[in-house]
Amino acid sequence: MRALILVDLQNDFCPGGALAVERGHETIEVAKKLIPQFDIVVATQDWHPPHHKSFAANNPGTKVGDVIELEGLPQVMWPAHCVQGTRGAELHDALPRDAITEVFRKGTDPAIDSYSGFFDNGHRKATGLGEWLVARGVDHVVVLGLATDYCVKFTALDARNLGLDVTLVEDGCRAVNLSPQDEAKAIAEMRAAGVKVTTSDALPQ
Repeated sequence: MRALILVDLQNDFCPGGALAVERGHETIEVAKKLIPQFDIVVATQDWHPPHHKSFAANNPGTKVGDVIELEGLPQVMWPAHCVQGTRGAELHDALPRDAITEVFRKGTDPAIDSYSGFFDNGHRKATGLGEWLVARGVDHVVVLGLATDYCVKFTALDARNLGLDVTLVEDGCRAVNLSPQDEAKAIAEMRAAGVKVTTSDALPQ
């Protein structure tokens, strides 16, 4: 059994949002094309409290793009984004919500970030997604979304570590690219972990 995982297709990561990924909105059409091919469609959703420690505004003296230590882990400083209850945190309006089987929220602990849809960045708490998929007999996940070099990458790597087959839909992803090579490095890292990389047109139905 396979499932489609839509990673953080939220307003704040699309043009006009607080942490807009260049051409991020282009992932929505790819998602809409693939959704009908799956019986199980999961969306992950960044859902930060306003005082989240990954926000530069909550760490005086830092600016967006700085890296500090948070809970013993390196943490990129981000603009405030996907704050609980805001329009920016909502899933993109163009997504067919009735076709999404379940939504898993992450990043709710103000002290630690959660790039992956499965765990926080320290692997200290699980979101429940892994157990949920196993309970439904899912052994293969197809992943797309925002952003390639952060939440998509860590979701795909955690899925592999949990023993799932993973396929990345490359044209359904866009990267932040704080450094110009971040996207290429992320895809190489996923491939090295056993993630298959394909396009939406080449994905077997």
